[in-house]
Amino acid sequence: MGKSSKVCYFMDTDIGGYYYGQHHPMKPHRLAMTHNLMLAYGLHQHLDVYRARLATTEELTAFHSSEYIDFLRKINPDNAQEFAKQLQRFNVGRTGGDNPIFDGLYDYCCLYASGSIDGAKKLLTGKAQIAINWAGGLHHAKKSEASGFCYVNDIVLAILEFLKYWPRVVYIDIDVHHGDGVEEAFYVTDRVMTVSFHKYGDNFFPGTGDIWDKGSGAGEYYAVNVPLKDGIDDESYFQIFKPVVEKVFETFQPSAVVLQCGTDSLARDRLGGFNLTVKGHARCVDFVKSFGVPMLVVGGGGYNIRSVARCWLHETSVLLDREVDDRIPYNDYWEYFAPEYRIHQPPLDLPNKNNPEYLDKVRSKVLENIRHLTCAPSVQMQEIPPMMYDVDEEEEMDPDVRGGKGVESNDSHWV
Repeated sequence: MGKSSKVCYFMDTDIGGYYYGQHHPMKPHRLAMTHNLMLAYGLHQHLDVYRARLATTEELTAFHSSEYIDFLRKINPDNAQEFAKQLQRFNVGRTGGDNPIFDGLYDYCCLYASGSIDGAKKLLTGKAQIAINWAGGLHHAKKSEASGFCYVNDIVLAILEFLKYWPRVVYIDIDVHHGDGVEEAFYVTDRVMTVSFHKYGDNFFPGTGDIWDKGSGAGEYYAVNVPLKDGIDDESYFQIFKPVVEKVFETFQPSAVVLQCGTDSLARDRLGGFNLTVKGHARCVDFVKSFGVPMLVVGGGGYNIRSVARCWLHETSVLLDREVDDRIPYNDYWEYFAPEYRIHQPPLDLPNKNNPEYLDKVRSKVLENIRHLTCAPSVQMQEIPPMMYDVDEEEEMDPDVRGGKGVESNDSHWV
């Protein structure tokens, strides 16, 4: 099989160098590990690979307030004392807090956001059927507030791109945490259906996502929440995932799907509590792919960096319909995968607190909520805005320039 023109991948070799802080669980370094595995397995040869550019202020303020973005642009560790009031207002920079100030914070936000924005554009122009941005998926960020390690909500920005041209978008979230920032952004519209499978209860962050949270006004029943408990395994998870997602696609008939693949729902995660394997997590990705709808795939949480790299490498292969060897080839991060040096690991010996009765009850209630939607909503016809760039011209860009096509040979709590 040669390179696919239908799957594009956003890879930036610089993004792994950003650093939240020594004791912070969010490690962008996991992205360098993922990209390096991609190169070691040779999957980049079967993808259209793009180096992310820096998103513009105008693009970020399509959702976020201009005051908030201006604050992110100006703040740095050296001048933080000058922004005391804004730090509290925007939930950034408290000592030991979730959303620290670090060197290059604004550029980091622009990098991961641009991959999702441009991924949406690739799908809109038909240059790809699937777009992958593992650096994205930061689903907790609000319009004027950082939250849960997330500063800019790249998912909302990508969905807004879709809505310029397509009538309906479905958002599916398999992170262990509720996708509250995305749900909140579209809570009162029927053009976006948000579907989140997450841990709920016991004061688990962010504390939202009850089964009764279902949208409001025109968006009533367009927010779908599937609350789960600790220890859920592959079989139990898919037993509830499959019927809910099937009903969503049948009823809502989306023009595009955004799938958030946070890996903190895997066994062994530092902040999670679920017991999914890489294969079980990827089975959900493959199932969403089977509907054949243009698909933006983004990352998210994941606080065992070895598990993150394993999972996103495997899910890239699933999206490409290519099998990869379980045995990890030698790469720059070889020792991280000791002692087994394999992609797949067994689940842990954990009790599954999601008994069949509980899962049946949740599934029945969720499907009942979706049944309130008798058909896909229509959208009033309006003039379609022009595309923001000429895709054919972009194909000729220098791969060594940010935003260009190509790949360099060397890879130099809560999301």
